[in-house]
Amino acid sequence: MLRPTMSAPEPQAILSHPTEAAIFLVLTVASGSEADLLDVLADVSGLKRSVGFRVPEAELTCVTGIGAALWDRLGVGPRPAGLHPFRELAGPRHTAVATPGDLLFHIRAHRFDLCFELAQRLTDRLRGFAEVVDEVHGFRSFDDRDVLGFVDGTENPEGRAADEAVLIGDEDPGFAGGSYVIVQKYVHDLSAWDALSTEEQELAIGRTKLNDIELPDEDKPPNSHLALNVITGPDGEEQQIMRFNMPFGRVGQAEFGTYYIAYARTSALIELMLSNMFIGDPPGTTDRILDFSTALTGCLFFVPSADRLENLTPTDDEATAESASPPAEESDDGSLRIGSLRSQSR
Repeated sequence: MLRPTMSAPEPQAILSHPTEAAIFLVLTVASGSEADLLDVLADVSGLKRSVGFRVPEAELTCVTGIGAALWDRLGVGPRPAGLHPFRELAGPRHTAVATPGDLLFHIRAHRFDLCFELAQRLTDRLRGFAEVVDEVHGFRSFDDRDVLGFVDGTENPEGRAADEAVLIGDEDPGFAGGSYVIVQKYVHDLSAWDALSTEEQELAIGRTKLNDIELPDEDKPPNSHLALNVITGPDGEEQQIMRFNMPFGRVGQAEFGTYYIAYARTSALIELMLSNMFIGDPPGTTDRILDFSTALTGCLFFVPSADRLENLTPTDDEATAESASPPAEESDDGSLRIGSLRSQSR
């Protein structure tokens, strides 16, 4: 007799193809509105379908993330192991700030009008109990370049490697199919950046500007962006995340920015990369790109699987909802246990 097999949880559309347009919405939710919010979260996929079916080739997607404080208030059970408020990183020269954020909507499509329509429908549903505290409209710049002129996202994993990098598995089975996402809004001093020679810019990034080739290790300065963002596990294999950064800006305000958005199956990996950038590895060797870039926001969210998002319900045990499980990646002294990440990801 054949027994039915249990299907793996379906993830949200994190790993959809890069698009030409995106809207990033970060919201805070008023206390006492948790039940209303759960109703909206259950309808997000339906709202996306109602907008997206009109132009299916635009491939509209929406990924929803939930912050630690809101997760506790929803009373839907213990937190995922790596969910906690974003930790500010105050280095000797630069700071990764922590800013308010209960909810994230990462909306993408090949056409901006679909992104805008879905963002409007979502905020209409949330009006009165959730407030947009940050809204960024991203666009594709030429061949996926940022406003600094370099290709962004070259090192993203593909295929099965992407699934393994982003989606939670057996290490936290209650949240399998989910993910973690960190967002930051950076603005750049383009006048100072453009004053550098192309060779100086390439040394700051660690790649060639024209053809997007990684510089040899012996030529990359230790404070280059690429050198500080390459993390290897105990087996020597590179630890990977998925970035879907996009440029944004307002030319009349001389605002030129990059919206940083990174997904991973463990929040500690993204946090270690940011620590390397802002604190330095070794300490003091901070990312050269931060001399021209300022982080204005910083939030961490958990991205439930698609079916879990549609079926979030309060538990009967209020004590369970009020007590968050400690982050698995954090040691008793507050340090990040990056050495254990590879064993967790298998």
